[in-house]
Amino acid sequence: MNKLEFARYVDHSLLKPNLTQEQIISGCKLAMDLRCASVCVNPVSIALSRDALQGSAVAVGTVIGFPSGAHTAYVKAREAEDAYRLGAVELDMVINVGALKSGRHAEVLKDIEAVVNATPGIVKVILETCFLTDEEKALGSKLAEEAGAHYVKTSTGFASGGATLEDVRLIKGSVSDGMKIKAAGGIADLDFCLKLIEAGCSRIGISRTADIVKSLK
Repeated sequence: MNKLEFARYVDHSLLKPNLTQEQIISGCKLAMDLRCASVCVNPVSIALSRDALQGSAVAVGTVIGFPSGAHTAYVKAREAEDAYRLGAVELDMVINVGALKSGRHAEVLKDIEAVVNATPGIVKVILETCFLTDEEKALGSKLAEEAGAHYVKTSTGFASGGATLEDVRLIKGSVSDGMKIKAAGGIADLDFCLKLIEAGCSRIGISRTADIVKSLK
């Protein structure tokens, strides 16, 4: 796999709350130079990123209900609408983790549907797998697909654990072939990225993009 091929899997993550405007613009330039699939920024940086990426094929992505997922479905839907209005076409939403763990599956489904129905954007559903049992991971993945989301995503990168090969394989075995998978959280080297792609990931969320790409032969 060459650099261009690899970069098409990459959502370049710019989600640290202390990033400056200059760092966001620099991150967007890196994503353009490498031809990443997207950048993923906090909602306050959507317009800045949209302008910085203008004329490129790099999509603007953002996060919804981030990082806890403990927002009402109404708030998540309005946040998604506002994000799409500002220029974000990919929306990484965090599920209501507590509802899933409490067995309130209809509530989880409606929570995801609220975001899916709010815009025509691509919705990636973050399970935050470090908090879930294998059964809950599988069920959360199925609910994401039932709700009409486009991706299941492992993690926010802001909890106690991140992506694992085991979780990617479990998610892949829980959904249809039409459902895509994004891995994120704690991904720090090329070897792990390539293993995640081999396991079935269509996107990899990474912040150490420059260093990882440099290690490609």
